[in-house]
Amino acid sequence: MNKEGLKISLTNELSEEIFFNALCNSMDYMCSSYGLDLRYKEADYKNAKAKLTNPCIEDVWMQMLRDGCKIGLKDLEGGMGTEYITLDTIHERVKNVPITDLLDMIDENDDATTGEVVLQIVFLNEIIYG
Repeated sequence: MNKEGLKISLTNELSEEIFFNALCNSMDYMCSSYGLDLRYKEADYKNAKAKLTNPCIEDVWMQMLRDGCKIGLKDLEGGMGTEYITLDTIHERVKNVPITDLLDMIDENDDATTGEVVLQIVFLNEIIYG
């Protein structure tokens, strides 16, 4: 199927789900592969975690964003500063992910590479690595 010209209407909920899945699939890999680190305030993390029952770390990060906090991606090798995002950033940028990657995420046919594309678009507003 030719996917050029295809458009997907994303709800905020679906954008958050796609981003969450990308966090689960790719954040550790992306950070360790490219010298990046996820940054946030420890107090925000503790407050978000206290609201959840048996959460995984990605659940806590999403709760932080839903609580209005920011999380950031820092380049430890000095190529760029720290890029912070909010929940609104996710809603605005997930729609900019290439259509083939979006479809793979929606169809649950994604992998670490697909998730990495989503994370780079959301955090960096472009694909820089990989």
